[in-house]
Parts: sequence; C-alpha cells; structure tokens
Amino acid sequence: MMAGFGSRTRRHPRSRGRTRSRTGPDRATLGIVGVVCAIAGFFVLGLILGPVAIVCGWLAMGRTWGRTRPVPALVALVLGALDTLLAIYWLFL
Repeated sequence: MMAGFGSRTRRHPRSRGRTRSRTGPDRATLGIVGVVCAIAGFFVLGLILGPVAIVCGWLAMGRTWGRTRPVPALVALVLGALDTLLAIYWLFL
C-alpha cells in the first residue's frame, strides 16, 4: 500500500521563490517593450506609442515610486512622456 505517495507535494506545492502567479509578462519584459515603444514613437504614431510606453514603464516599475527602479522602466516612462508631449506639440503646431 502506498500511503505516503505524493504527500510531500501536498504540503509544499511550490518552492519558496516561485509562489507568485506567472500569468502576465514580467517587469523586465514590460520595461523593454516600453523602451521600444518610446523609441518607435519618436518616428511614427507618437501620440499612441508614447502613452503605451508610459503605461509599460509604470507597470514595470511596479506601480510605485518608493523603491529602487529598474533602468529600462524609468527610461520607458521618461521617453514615453517626452514622446507624448512632442506629439501633442507637433499636432497643434
């Protein structure tokens, strides 16, 4: 009789470092996507890609200002804001 089969996995189903759900993209990916959108927004569709870069950068930062921020997320946020402002400026010029 196998009474103890599988009991270890019921007590600790995952290792300690992997308890977070992995449904969406991680923060590093969002930061890189934000930087790519911000750079592409300087050339085409700045009014659309700028806010996308801002959102990706903000989500990559963990939606907070308090902790140390990853560099790609901060670059995406700043370039996205600059891109959006330039697109609005060129729209009304």
